[in-house]
Amino acid sequence: MKKKQWYETFFENYAEHYERESFTKGTMGECDFIEQELRFDKTLKILDVGCGTGRHAIELTKRGYSVTGIDLSEAQLAKAREKAKSQGLSIDFQQYDARDLPFVNEFDVALMLCEGGFPLMETDEMNFDILQNVTKALKNKGIFIFTTLNGLFALFHSVENFFDTTTTDEGNATYSNNTFNLMTFRDHNTTAFVDDAGNKKTLECNERYYVPSEITWLLKSLGYLEIDIYGARLGAFSRNDKLTTEDFEMLVIAQKNQPT
Repeated sequence: MKKKQWYETFFENYAEHYERESFTKGTMGECDFIEQELRFDKTLKILDVGCGTGRHAIELTKRGYSVTGIDLSEAQLAKAREKAKSQGLSIDFQQYDARDLPFVNEFDVALMLCEGGFPLMETDEMNFDILQNVTKALKNKGIFIFTTLNGLFALFHSVENFFDTTTTDEGNATYSNNTFNLMTFRDHNTTAFVDDAGNKKTLECNERYYVPSEITWLLKSLGYLEIDIYGARLGAFSRNDKLTTEDFEMLVIAQKNQPT
């Protein structure tokens, strides 16, 4: 049997606690930004990759958009379906691995926010597979909006100190023993948390940080010609925020321009 990766174990029973994490608090502002980027065109078909408990998919559906949410974790999806049902919403939530999606030229917009799969994978090739599969799912001229970890931050700051100052809310996981590898741009850490059943768990995790030039090159190789990268502020995405070494995450907005 294939050994579970840390992200599979982390999310298998963490839906309730996940919703209390500090980084889930910016949904309304982030959806405001997405609507502006889409020019409030409610005819557009949206794919929410790594949708988790459905916070963006649910909010955008309430605003009149058609959204399909996919996630690797069945537990996260179960929570998303429960929330949607309680609000009288019909949303297509499906369990898929973002490295292997069945969609081809089907969506006008793809969202991948709050590290929705990318860049959690154990190899760079797998992270690229996610970008490739999302691109395949988009129609020509489709818009891809995602956030990812900013390698410039990790070069100038202690990632461990950053987590120490942000993990203060009830339900937060704690991170320790951070080691940032300059050759791989991966932060290795020990993550301790309590799952929804009250079980204390400790995992050895690692996440890939990217610098803007890498993201630009990867997207260009997939046929994107228009690529904009900004600082990603929780709940307050803006094209006015130039990416700096102070931004823990970067916001990427790209348009697919492959020949038809």
